[in-house]
Amino acid sequence: MAVMVLTMAIATSITTVQRALQSIDTARNMTLAGQIMQSEIERIRLRDWATISAYGTAATSLTIDSSFSSNSYVANLIANRGLTLARTVSDPESDLRQITMTVTWRNVDGRTMSRSYTTYYARYGMYDYFYNTSS
Repeated sequence: MAVMVLTMAIATSITTVQRALQSIDTARNMTLAGQIMQSEIERIRLRDWATISAYGTAATSLTIDSSFSSNSYVANLIANRGLTLARTVSDPESDLRQITMTVTWRNVDGRTMSRSYTTYYARYGMYDYFYNTSS
């Protein structure tokens, strides 16, 4: 009887540890996805209106910045688990662009995961002040 109880306890603890490690992997990748998207959004904020208005509205695959992809963990995610970055742009009003960044990857258990950030870029927004006064 004691052997059966001990066997159940060990089997349950192994399952619990496995789920905990999957949760840690998900949290790590969610954080990484957020950092990649925030980096790209900050880069976009430094561009002028002509560049932003030239973006097409179809989903566009982007290359993940080398400051991320040079890391072996991230390189492994790109190569083996399909980590990708995409940009989608829409025009909710004239002189306004809605830009959505989406990072997609497969989790350690094979489920497809994604995270998105959305920002708005106005023609005469704050970028105009910083971009045009920094020269």
